[in-house]
Amino acid sequence: MSRLICVRLTALAFTAALITSCGGNPPPPLAPRANQVEEQDGNPVRVAAIPPTAPPPISGESAIVIDVVSGRVLYAKNADVPRAVASTQKIMTALCVLDAGNMDKPVTIQASDENCEPTKLGVKPGEVYPRRELLKVMMVKSTNDIARALARDVGGSLESFADLMNQKAASLGMKNSNFINPNGLPMAGQYSTARDMAIAARAAYRSPLIRSFTATKSYVFTFNNGERREIENTNKLLKTLPYCDGFKTGYTNTSGKCLVSSGSLNGRSAIVVILKSHTPVIWTDSAKLLAWALERPNPGA
Repeated sequence: MSRLICVRLTALAFTAALITSCGGNPPPPLAPRANQVEEQDGNPVRVAAIPPTAPPPISGESAIVIDVVSGRVLYAKNADVPRAVASTQKIMTALCVLDAGNMDKPVTIQASDENCEPTKLGVKPGEVYPRRELLKVMMVKSTNDIARALARDVGGSLESFADLMNQKAASLGMKNSNFINPNGLPMAGQYSTARDMAIAARAAYRSPLIRSFTATKSYVFTFNNGERREIENTNKLLKTLPYCDGFKTGYTNTSGKCLVSSGSLNGRSAIVVILKSHTPVIWTDSAKLLAWALERPNPGA
């Protein structure tokens, strides 16, 4: 009897192998369990656990929460709906400037850089500043004139820089975005999604330089004429939530209030994106989602 069973099992195994080799579908791999270690870019990565409690309700029309290390989506709400994202798309501008390198390269301000509203630093044509200083003030104060100056310097023109932005987006796997200008001011045909902006923010978070800029609460900018001005970060969470460490604000009448925020606590780091919200709930909702993602015991405990 036992020999007969062995023969039948052998036959079944042979048949299964034959089906697979002839184009049959092998069993799907098991999904990683919470906190299981898997490979990413050839390196072991611990997959983030989704919090055991339900996420808090929020007012924003689109939102997403991701784990920074693994990229796992912890929460999503209309995350793939294309919409205007305002100045949060300066994250893409920063990534393209960073790709260009030579952060100490002097940039000469031109009159055309000032053809924008409303948030401007007020630099004058002919003034010269290093790329690094301009990138910092753009990410801290969300200055639209400086975004134009950097885009022109790196791309040669605003149109060519928009091409760079879209190429960068495609390389990151951002599938539902189209950028036309470097500052996020409304233009027909320009859009992104909460998921895509989370992808961009995760890429920017990996840059110590960009991350340090977005974490800056305030600093003093020095103009060429010696004038000094205190620059305060537009991200209010930096001053109200102790473990918030970035990232970028945005607002236009079209986009509503938008905020990409990041935080680190208890061995975890998370990025929260909320689009099409309003004041003051954009701040409280972002804080609630960061708290939901991070205020848990250390994952190794």
